[in-house]
Amino acid sequence: MVGAYAHGVENDYLPRTAAFFDLDKTVIAKSSTLTFGRSFYQGGLINRRAVLRTAYAQFVFLAGGADHDQMERMRQYLSALCKGWNVQQVKEIVAEALHDLIDPIIYDEAASLIEDHHAAGRDVVIVSTSGAEVVEPIGELLGADRVVATRMVVGGDGCFTGEVEYYAYGPTKAEAVRQLAESEGYDLTRCYAYSDSVTDVPMLEAVGHPFAVNPDRALRREAGAREWPVLVFNRPVRLRQRLPAFAMPGWPGVAAAVAVGVVAATVALVWYSTSRRRARA
Repeated sequence: MVGAYAHGVENDYLPRTAAFFDLDKTVIAKSSTLTFGRSFYQGGLINRRAVLRTAYAQFVFLAGGADHDQMERMRQYLSALCKGWNVQQVKEIVAEALHDLIDPIIYDEAASLIEDHHAAGRDVVIVSTSGAEVVEPIGELLGADRVVATRMVVGGDGCFTGEVEYYAYGPTKAEAVRQLAESEGYDLTRCYAYSDSVTDVPMLEAVGHPFAVNPDRALRREAGAREWPVLVFNRPVRLRQRLPAFAMPGWPGVAAAVAVGVVAATVALVWYSTSRRRARA
């Protein structure tokens, strides 16, 4: 059971701790950035050729992950692709398509694990190479406390310049984790980290409880050599279909509907029982 790995409850006398999650193929079943390719096309940001190229990149990513060289080529391609995009338009497209595209590909096991860490008093931090405009709304949907993501330079006209301000990848992820630990008071020896990629070994090394999730071949070898636990997530499920889903951030409407429904059903049952008793009397 996944929850067994998130044991223990924090108390006021111990240093704060956190669970750091990579996003793509760790929490969600696809690449978060590439998933929005068709939405960006419909919004007029990319052409049909770019849609096909992002679809192919998604296929390669799902088939075997991405090594350092592939990630670097993808970074260069996406940086050039988004040059001139209006940032506000990107945010609006992501917000509009978020539930339709991301909600169905969230791993049930990952969502449960996030809930378990919160129940144990730990912060949940999403650490992703994808852009902040995509990762931050997903983090909010998941109920994450903080997000670390790649940031692009924005010009005075409100558009991306094509340059990268901060690239959340490899060693820089580990550096971000250590900086958060210093600013938030996390005891990294008691923190957790989860990733599918060998490129995240520096982040996994930075904590006391590293886990390989759906690992690529290189990370599986590394996990075996270091005796890191390996988890397999394979059940994407909509948050609204999970029992605790109505309590998750981003679903207040569902929570209200459930609450109203329960109250209405209870009132109806009491009225029906009372009426029956009166009729028999």
